[in-house]
Formats: sequence, structure tokens, C-alpha cells
Amino acid sequence: MLTRRRTLLKVIVLGDSGVGKTSLMNQYPLCIYVYNKFSQQYKATIGADFVTKELQVDDKLVTLQIWDTAGQERFQSLGVAFYRGADCCVLVYDVNVHKSFDTLTNWHEEFLRQADPTDPNTFPFVLLGNKVDIDGGNSRAVPEKRAKEWCESRGNVPYFETSAKEGYNVDDAFLCVAKAALDNEREEDNYFQFEPIPEIISETEQIGGGCAC
Repeated sequence: MLTRRRTLLKVIVLGDSGVGKTSLMNQYPLCIYVYNKFSQQYKATIGADFVTKELQVDDKLVTLQIWDTAGQERFQSLGVAFYRGADCCVLVYDVNVHKSFDTLTNWHEEFLRQADPTDPNTFPFVLLGNKVDIDGGNSRAVPEKRAKEWCESRGNVPYFETSAKEGYNVDDAFLCVAKAALDNEREEDNYFQFEPIPEIISETEQIGGGCAC
């Protein structure tokens, strides 16, 4: 039997402090595995941490490497190493805190500046409006309509309202992220099809471990 080759996709999660980025990552179920050796090393060097999630998208086995800022919210402090090679960027805001929505444009623009993708106009973003469970929605400060207008103004960015606490919409959101990242990788492969592409060995293969589920 032939072993299917996994595709490693790097996803960056950005947003203001307190919007629930880390909680979303920890809530994302089914085979999250933290590589402590790499995790602690990256946290110490560039103020970032990551978890991995393995899933199947259509007929392709995909490993998402999901990076979080680990509490350091100043984008410039992290350096290009944090963004290099990203296949998708997830922007997160708290629907109950208007300021966290107002800063989305800054996060969006700074990511594009630092990551410098091949085509900034088509690079995939996904927007998450988190903490919809708070106070039964009575504390909400950002209407869903306004968030969708923001997404439309930036090329129809996919939008999900989530609750990390309740696990609401988290799976669907990250499945969308995986598909967007995979599509972006395919486009990059087509763009560089005449260039020699070196073999990439994922952290999973280097460690010799894998998904425990």
C-alpha cells in the first residue's frame, strides 16, 4: 500500500490581545499535538508558538501548522521569520470589543507588508468574530453586517462568528482555513512550476512522531 504524502500548511493567527486566539487554537479538537521542543524554542526566539492539526481535505491529507503570537501583540517585534512561508492568515477580533475590530485593517496591512506574498491581492485571509457567547449576545459591539462589509471590501474574505469557549463554529472555520491555504499552495506551485523546488521535510517527519488519533 502506498503511503499518502502529507501537505504541511502554515497558518498565522493574528489579532489584539484578549480576543481569544490561543483559546481558539486550544479548542480546535481532534488530534491537536504540541511539539514542545520546537514550541518552546520558537516562543523564546520570536515570541510565537504553534500547534498542529491533521485533517483530510477532499482526498488530500493536510497538516495545519497553526501559529499564535503567544502574547506578544506588537507585530513588528516578531520579525519576518514568523510570517515567512505562510499559506493563510486568520484574523481574530472580539465581537464585544469595538477596538479589536478597528485594528483589523492594521493587522491585515502589516501582515502583507511583513510576509510579502507573491500576490497580495489574492493571498487568503479568514476573519473570525470570536466570543459570540458572551452575555447571550447582549454585550455585542460590532454588528455582523459591519464585519461582512469589511470582508467584502477586501476581496470577499470568508467570515465566521465563533465561540472558543463553546466550540461554536471552530471546526467549520478551520476547515475553511485549510481549504484556503491548500488552494493558495496549489496556485504557488503553478506559479513556480518552471523553477526547481527543493524537498521540504515537515517538523512531524523530522521528529519522527505524528498525530496520535
